[in-house]
Amino acid sequence: MMKTSSRSTMMDWDGSGLPEAPSAPESLKEAGLSMGFLNDLILRTLYLYGGMLGLDLARLMCLPFKVIEDSLGFLKNEKCIEVTGGDLIGRVSYRFNLTELGRSRAHDAMKLCAYVGPAPVPLEDYVEQCYRQAVTGIGVTPDVLRRAFGHLVIKEELFNAIGPAIVSGKSVFIYGPPGNGKTSMARAIGDFMNGSGGEIYVPYAFLVESSIITVYDKALHQASEDGLGDRLEDQEATIRRLLNAGTVDLRWVKIRRPVIVTGGELNLGMLDLRYNAESNFYQAPLHVKANGGIFLIDDFGRQLCSPKELLNRWIVPLEDRHDFLALANGKKFEVPFEQLTIFSTNLDPKDLVDDAFLRRIRHKVEVEAPTRDVYEKIFSGVAKRLGMNPCPEAVDYLYERYYGKGRNPRASDCRDLLEIVQSICRFRRQPVLLSRELIAEAGATFICEF
Repeated sequence: MMKTSSRSTMMDWDGSGLPEAPSAPESLKEAGLSMGFLNDLILRTLYLYGGMLGLDLARLMCLPFKVIEDSLGFLKNEKCIEVTGGDLIGRVSYRFNLTELGRSRAHDAMKLCAYVGPAPVPLEDYVEQCYRQAVTGIGVTPDVLRRAFGHLVIKEELFNAIGPAIVSGKSVFIYGPPGNGKTSMARAIGDFMNGSGGEIYVPYAFLVESSIITVYDKALHQASEDGLGDRLEDQEATIRRLLNAGTVDLRWVKIRRPVIVTGGELNLGMLDLRYNAESNFYQAPLHVKANGGIFLIDDFGRQLCSPKELLNRWIVPLEDRHDFLALANGKKFEVPFEQLTIFSTNLDPKDLVDDAFLRRIRHKVEVEAPTRDVYEKIFSGVAKRLGMNPCPEAVDYLYERYYGKGRNPRASDCRDLLEIVQSICRFRRQPVLLSRELIAEAGATFICEF
């Protein structure tokens, strides 16, 4: 059941099936913040940046000026801030500075929490938005999906297995021998999600009781051009936005659906809140940052933790679509687990997981070694991309010398062998003309025989 917040933070979905922007709060209560929290955030901001215009304070905290206006008045009456300049526009144009008392209180506030930046949104608003923009809301059709897979050569039955997996928005287990495109397929799904899944909104941070958890990550989230454009406006437009109602809540960032990839470096600690003991606020774990998009665990089974430990950690989230995170004081809270989770491995699934876990993974897709006709298409496509001439004799040699004598063909062999041929020709300063002899030389270099 979808949770709702105390106010209607999110608008209805538009006709395109994409979520509309969260609307800006009209008051401190609608922002989901207490005056005490906002007072401390203002004090820390002025402590860090020095004197600021009311306009710049509102812009930095991503709140309408009228939401912070009462706090500024309160802090002025408490003799924590003073006004050192302004004009006829009103408080939005006043310059606010800390007094000695204000600096002392700001110093104390920094000890409790050193976070400075966009104001956080309430946890319940974050939860609601995650459910509104779940991956299950994405429209997937064969024609659209084929564009993302256009650079890959795969069998039709394999393509037809991937489509329903994406539509379900559940979890996918991709397995098979190494070098046959499992990671490429998973990344193609990511390209589809990133390019055709539309934009979603993530907060800079959300608030749990008095604790701040940051979510937006420039290294992982790709802000849309529209979102960037909203922030690169002139000062007159900013003033109009900060003073008027019915605008977008800039505590949220419009991004392309995230595609977060992790491999052997993944450990259990990366699935918990990351607490900064010096600054006293948290960073959301990877799977929370992946909400609304894809979380790809590549090379599953080769992580720093055992597969059993990792799977035990995720049995409940995969089943119930939510996870529980714990603050440093032990307080637990619930967050959505709303992403397409993809496990990719070249190890035998029976050696990694038990039946209880496999039951919770909705789709299992096996990627087998390519048949000869598929191999020839891949080989031809790579040769063309590298500017080489067609050479069926090269493939004949590989099957005669290697694949016909026990070595399983790998899709990745095409790229690896042809790039070696290219390197040989460059070293000899000769034109890259693919031949049976050159592929034989590349094969002797690349393929180990014991």
